[in-house]
Amino acid sequence: MKKIVLAVCLIALLAPAVQASDFLKGKILRISTESISERDGGSLSLSLSGLSRSSAVSLLDVERAIKEAAFDKDVAMIYLDVNHVQGDLASLEEIRECLKIFSRNGKPVVAYASALDNSSYYLATAADRIFLYPQGEGTLTGAASTQVFLKDLLDTLGVKVQLIRHGKYKSAGEMYIRNDISPENRLQYEEMLGSRWGHCVEEMAASRGVSADSLQAWTHALALSSAQSWVDKGLVDGLKYRDEMEAYLCHLFGTKLPKKLKVTGVKEYAKSLRKGPSAKKVAVIYADGEISRSGSGVVGEKLARTISAIKADSTVKAVVFRVNSPGGEVVASDIIRREIEMLGRVKPVIASYGAYAASGGYLISAGCRRIFTDNTTLTGSIGVFGTVITFGEALEKHLHVHPVVIGTNAHSAMTAPIDPLTEEEQAWYQERIEGIYDAFVGVVSEGRNLSRAQVDSLAQGRVWTGRDAVRLGLADETGTLLDAIGYAAQQAGLFNYRIEAYPARQDGLKALLGREDTAEPLVRFQEWIQPGFTAHARFPYIIL
Repeated sequence: MKKIVLAVCLIALLAPAVQASDFLKGKILRISTESISERDGGSLSLSLSGLSRSSAVSLLDVERAIKEAAFDKDVAMIYLDVNHVQGDLASLEEIRECLKIFSRNGKPVVAYASALDNSSYYLATAADRIFLYPQGEGTLTGAASTQVFLKDLLDTLGVKVQLIRHGKYKSAGEMYIRNDISPENRLQYEEMLGSRWGHCVEEMAASRGVSADSLQAWTHALALSSAQSWVDKGLVDGLKYRDEMEAYLCHLFGTKLPKKLKVTGVKEYAKSLRKGPSAKKVAVIYADGEISRSGSGVVGEKLARTISAIKADSTVKAVVFRVNSPGGEVVASDIIRREIEMLGRVKPVIASYGAYAASGGYLISAGCRRIFTDNTTLTGSIGVFGTVITFGEALEKHLHVHPVVIGTNAHSAMTAPIDPLTEEEQAWYQERIEGIYDAFVGVVSEGRNLSRAQVDSLAQGRVWTGRDAVRLGLADETGTLLDAIGYAAQQAGLFNYRIEAYPARQDGLKALLGREDTAEPLVRFQEWIQPGFTAHARFPYIIL
C-alpha cells in the first residue's frame, strides 16, 4: 500500500470542492541535493568570470533543517527537487531517513523529477507523492563498478611495479600488477555491490508498496522504458509538466496564484536556526578526505592539534567524530587515532560514518565509544599495502636515458625509482607491513571488544558495507549524523546544547591563494620513510 501520511493531500488532489480549513497553511521547504556537501561551502573558487563563493549547504545543516521543520508550525510541507541529485549514496540515505521522520510527523513530502535514475529514485521514495515529467527519461540499472588493470600497458612501457601488502582483499594496488581481477577482489565487489543495491531495493520497494523481487525483475529487464511505465508499475504517482506541478502545489494551499506560495530554500532555512543560548557544546570533528601528513584533505598533525584543543575546551562536553575518508598514510592515521583515544578518556567520543570509513578511516575511529554508520557506507578494509614503481627500463627503452645510481651502502639506492627492489629489500618492507597490520588488528580488537582472531577473519583488507559492519561487530548501529549527535549528548547528560563543527573553516581567499605546505608529494613521502635525510624520491607508499 502506498504511504499516505496526510489525508488532506488526497482530498486536495482528488476533490475540487474542499473546506478552506483542509488546505495546507504555511511555508514550503524546498530541498535540492545539487548544493549539499559533507561540510558547508565556505570556500572561494577562481574562474574566468571572477572570484565566487560556493553556495553549498552542509549535510548536517540539511538534517537539522528537516528535523526542525518537522515540528515548525510555519512549515507545511517539503518539496523535494530530485532533478539534479548529486552526492554519495550514504548522504542520500541520511537525508532520506530525515525525510521519513518529517513525513511520519504528519506533514507531506512531495517529490518531482524530470528524469529518474538509481540515486534520484532512491531519494524520491522518501516522499509521500512522486511526480515525473511526462517525457521524463531514465531507468533503474542496479549497481556496478569498473576495474581497470594496467600490467600489460606498464610491461609494454617498461615500467615495473612491486606490490607489498598484507590482506588478500587489499586490492588497491592490483591494477598495476595484474591484467585481470583476482578471485578475492571479484568476490569482495560482488558482495559489496549486492549489499548496497539490495538495501536500496528493499527501501524503494517498501516505500512504494511493491515487492523487492518485482523491482529487481523490472531492473533486470529494463522495463522502465518511458515515463508512463513508471506510473503503470506504481513507482510514481503521476505525470506532470512543470506548470501543472506548480498548479498542483497551488491547489494544496488553496490558491490559484503561485506568488501566494511561500517557498524557502533549505540553506536559507538552516541559517535561520539558532545555535541556542547554551554554552555547552557537542563538537562535530570532521575527518573528510584522504589522510596524509601534509597538503589538503585530512592532515594528521593539523587535525590532531584540533582534537587536542577540543580535549582542553571545558565548554565541549561530548564529541562526534564524523569520518568520511577512504584512508591514507599510516603515520598520519595513527597520529589522529592516538589523539582520539586520549580525547575519549575525558569525554564521550561517538563515531559517525559517511560514504567511507575504510582502512585508515576505520583505524582512526575504531576506538570510539560507539559507531554509527549508514547502511551504504564502505568501511573495514583492515589491511596495508605499498607499491614500488620502477622507471629505469622505461627511461632507457623510450627516452634513451641511461641513469647511473651511486650509493654509500648496500641498499642506498633502494629508494631510487630506477631498479626493482632486491629480495632482501622486499623482505624488509614486507616485515614493516606485517608489523603495521598486526598493530591495526590490535587497535580494532581492543576498540571493538573482539578477539584478534575474529578481527583477522574480518580483515585481510576486505571492504564491508555499513549494514554488514553492524552485523559483524565492526560498527554498533545504523543512523544519521544527527542520531550520533543525539547519542553523544545523551552520554554527556546534555539536554540543552550547541553543535559546533571543527576544524574551523579556513578563510576562503587564504585557502585559494596559499597553502601551508607546498612540498612536492614525492619529497613528502620520502620524509615519511627517512625523516630529515633524503637522497632519492621513491619508497613504497605504505598506506592503510
